[in-house]
Amino acid sequence: MGTPASPSRPPPDRPPDRQGRTRVRTRNEERTPPLPPQPPPRSDATAAPAPGTPTPAAREAPGAREAPGGTTNRPGGPPTGTPAPDAAGALERARALAPVLAARAADHDAAGTFPASDFADLRAAGLLGLMVPRRLGGSGADFADYTAVAAELAAGAGATALIHNMHASVTGALAHTPDDLARALGAPDGWFATRDRVLRDAAGGALYGVAMSERGAGSRLSRITTGYRRTAGGYRITGRKAFVSGAGHVDAYLVAARDEAARDEAAGDSAGDAGGDAGPRVSYFLVPAGEGVRVEPTWDSLGMRATGSHDLHLDTEVPADALLGGVEGLALPIAEVMPQWLVASYAAVYVGVARAVLRAAAEHLGERGLAGLPAVRARMGRADAAVEAAALTVAEAARRVTDRPGEPETNRWVWRAKLLAGDTAAEVASSALEAAGASASRRGHPLERLYRDARCGALQPATSDVCADWLGVAALGGDPARDTAVPRW
Repeated sequence: MGTPASPSRPPPDRPPDRQGRTRVRTRNEERTPPLPPQPPPRSDATAAPAPGTPTPAAREAPGAREAPGGTTNRPGGPPTGTPAPDAAGALERARALAPVLAARAADHDAAGTFPASDFADLRAAGLLGLMVPRRLGGSGADFADYTAVAAELAAGAGATALIHNMHASVTGALAHTPDDLARALGAPDGWFATRDRVLRDAAGGALYGVAMSERGAGSRLSRITTGYRRTAGGYRITGRKAFVSGAGHVDAYLVAARDEAARDEAAGDSAGDAGGDAGPRVSYFLVPAGEGVRVEPTWDSLGMRATGSHDLHLDTEVPADALLGGVEGLALPIAEVMPQWLVASYAAVYVGVARAVLRAAAEHLGERGLAGLPAVRARMGRADAAVEAAALTVAEAARRVTDRPGEPETNRWVWRAKLLAGDTAAEVASSALEAAGASASRRGHPLERLYRDARCGALQPATSDVCADWLGVAALGGDPARDTAVPRW
């Protein structure tokens, strides 16, 4: 906190496609020509940082990357020799990677550094294309597939899984919005080519982040101050975002911004006693990293320290096709009707963290000779039951999202999943730490780190209190999106 702002990263060279529209280039494409194949750096601490990044986190080596088994990956393209697996194969790859991620997690937590090597591995395994349809080079995963993969990754490294969750939130929302629904919302024909290009880039290795929350507004879209104005070439976006996971390390950000012209008009109407009660028009834009996008290092948190969730300053112009859906004002309606990527996707991450807590606790208790104590066994038994109950709730929510997205009962399960996963992770970690004793509270002990990570689940939006309030309104027969003194989003 209080670190001087980092300089802007030089604008990437992003050539237009055949239609003259900007294509997202992966960070590897922005660098020098490929070097000969070389082994990955021994640790993130030994690699040189990229210019303008907010932390000394290691970056992937320029040019060629090595995939498991010694095959070389083409910069900016699908990993050579490791094509995107189907959804079942993606789960197996995530499961195989989890111990590798776990071996690095403590160092990244201690230093607060972005897990660059983890994302080199995820990219090589094709997992950045998890949500991308098969026809575009991805795994074609549905929401249920995603939650299974997220839990496995989080059992290895919660912070890595959380950054991947943000990427999946962008690609999943794009991939899973049916064409007929998009057209009903007003999407122009050209939008679908833009969408496919963004998804194809993800399958090729592009990493996306989410820039929605703001200081003083949190994740409530109706209260954000970042704004946009139409220009001759597209849109001018200005403002500041907080809690941007992967800031400085992603290729593009999903930015929520409100229509400044509409706000000016509403203010004028209000001054003239003409009403002014209409809600804000909030839209999503995919903003490439580069000129006019500056990272301010602010992230020094209790848990999930390796997410690099720094502040982001925006003063940039984007082309017209950066507007997601090709329609302004979609952010709030989508948040209310289909909240899974804003609410329940976190839930799977914290199920994975909770399972990691149980494994670490069992190992520690066995080593210390405490596993025979009835009180310890009772704590572990309750924790096991609680974690699997939360996992079943997440799985049921995911199944319903996959089969019946947007239905009222589906959305109730979405909110239940976030509430139970967040609270369960924190409660189980606290109980396990008590059972393990003071030795496990020392800095650097796996349970100490997992306790801090688990504690973040209930704090992330929607917080546990917000989830419980939403569910309480629904249980009492009300409309959770409307029956509240404060806007939900």
